[in-house]
Amino acid sequence: MTFFRRTFALATCLLLVLHVTAQDSLKAYPTHWWVGMKQSKIQLLVHSPNIREARRVALKPYTGVKLTSVQTHTNPNYLTIYLDIGKTAVAGNLSFTFNNGTTQVKQMSYTLKPRSSQNGKTRIKGINSSDLIYLIMPDRFSNGDAGNDRIAGLRDQSLDRSDYFKRHGGDLKGIQNHLNYVQQLGVTALWLNPVLLNDMPDRTEHGYAFTDHYTIDPRLGGAAAYHELIDSLHNRGMKIIQDAVYNHIGIEHFLYRDMPDSSWFHWWPVYTNTTYKDQVLMDPYAAAIDKKRMSDGWFTGVMPDLNQNNSFVASFLIQHALWCTEEFGLDGWRIDTYAYNDLNFMNRCNKALLDEYPQLHMFGETWVHGIPNQSFFTNNRYNIPYKSNLPGVTDFQLNLYGILPALTQGFGWTEGVNRLYLTATNDFVYTDPTKNVLFLDNHDLSRFFSMVGEDIAKQKMGLAWLLTFRGIPQLYYGTEILIKNYADPDGKVRLDFPGGWPGDAANKFEPNGRTPAENDVFNYVRTLANFRKSSTALTTGKLMQYVPEDGVYVYFRYNAQQTVMCIMNPNDAEKEIDMKRFEERVKPFIKGRNVIDGALLDITNKLKVPGKTLWVLELRT
Repeated sequence: MTFFRRTFALATCLLLVLHVTAQDSLKAYPTHWWVGMKQSKIQLLVHSPNIREARRVALKPYTGVKLTSVQTHTNPNYLTIYLDIGKTAVAGNLSFTFNNGTTQVKQMSYTLKPRSSQNGKTRIKGINSSDLIYLIMPDRFSNGDAGNDRIAGLRDQSLDRSDYFKRHGGDLKGIQNHLNYVQQLGVTALWLNPVLLNDMPDRTEHGYAFTDHYTIDPRLGGAAAYHELIDSLHNRGMKIIQDAVYNHIGIEHFLYRDMPDSSWFHWWPVYTNTTYKDQVLMDPYAAAIDKKRMSDGWFTGVMPDLNQNNSFVASFLIQHALWCTEEFGLDGWRIDTYAYNDLNFMNRCNKALLDEYPQLHMFGETWVHGIPNQSFFTNNRYNIPYKSNLPGVTDFQLNLYGILPALTQGFGWTEGVNRLYLTATNDFVYTDPTKNVLFLDNHDLSRFFSMVGEDIAKQKMGLAWLLTFRGIPQLYYGTEILIKNYADPDGKVRLDFPGGWPGDAANKFEPNGRTPAENDVFNYVRTLANFRKSSTALTTGKLMQYVPEDGVYVYFRYNAQQTVMCIMNPNDAEKEIDMKRFEERVKPFIKGRNVIDGALLDITNKLKVPGKTLWVLELRT
């Protein structure tokens, strides 16, 4: 606990003894570290009024730990201390003294923690193609603790569920209260939109404008609630993915309002927005100014763009990623606005995380257009100067140019299911496409149910494809109960989960609160997702697809133990397919068990496939 000991020497010197983890005038980032980390050389950013005047820093002798240097900044409120934490260091408290050459000004205690005995492969399991990710915006899922709806002192005091741009009060406890629901659905991992403090005056519900990297937003329940939620997930054998934002911060972040120096951010003679034109990063004919505007322009006017070429900034961000992974036991990272970051910095950051946690999975948001563009940002087979080490990406190509046209366009040479087939044929550019994350919708996109014309049959087809195709499937909260709306604006696709608040007209976490149609789709997802858990063909098997004919697309997931045949007929009319065409994959099977209803079909001759259907058949001899 923070304590103050006030003494006066010659009526001129104030001695403060402070713990850096408390809310006081002297803080250090990272707030603590661990012994036994591969990342043993630490940049400790100390923030306190006029701390530069006490730039003579001494570390009380501590076995295995060395203070290697101290760096000042333009802003007198910062010092940077560099530590080397050797292999012989044990957990405990480091003691620093600061003096101005003649007088001791301040003292600081800094904690080195023991690494969790559950860390490594037992605690941090990583995310892979055997998982089903469920994406939740915490403010919009469920309010489990009304006591944190408003926090005194924060700029945003809104609490209005009738306005989708205001805070609604959802929190981490609300998510924890409904883990039975998501686990019953077949979900194995949660990805939460950002949980760090966003002390901005408005639009704080989405979480993408950090104002303090080392504080979990108290309106979500703070660090205690985050630890409790993650422990509950891990105890259930489930996993957690944290949302990273490296490119920018909120304009109210202390690092912007009281910046160490101006070089921490990108500046322009006049405000300059990013062009959002990712193409210039790979364009062999691109102008330098276009590349600069893409990477160094601000994402919005209230999100200052971080200069990741600044070594202090780079270390601050990398250490924070390592700190969060170790502190909370994260299984994966989703990286926001990946294309707008300095890509060499991202390679450094990814490497630091994978060196420390080889089992960790990371996937970047790559909302781009074109397979070359998307694959540029992840491990690929191109012989080009820039080589990314990012394991996976959000697969916008199989969304925008795959499943959506397959279910909304008529069949043509490059339209309808042929578009899905053609997009999948380009997987040869990826080193490992199974690490990409598939999705139907997310917090930025129109709800899939609206995109397919509120057609339940097509909704089921999309869900069946999501759960049977290659890669890691991600389900956006409420898709399983037919939540709809277009992203005009984005707040419309971030509505509350019905039943997450006391007094809601319906509780759709429970079967009796859902309509027959909603229960039908929920049960459809649950059946297929839970089958997928034990299906080695769907989770780790190979993919073989056939050229679509007569508007029907057929693909197989298979290995030596199991074969699953998927037949997609998005047409209104029934279609007949000749099974002899698929002999390469169906031999020696004679039956196909429909995973949804258990019906056995004879697959030795021809099959009549109803319109607007995606059959998932487990083949049997």
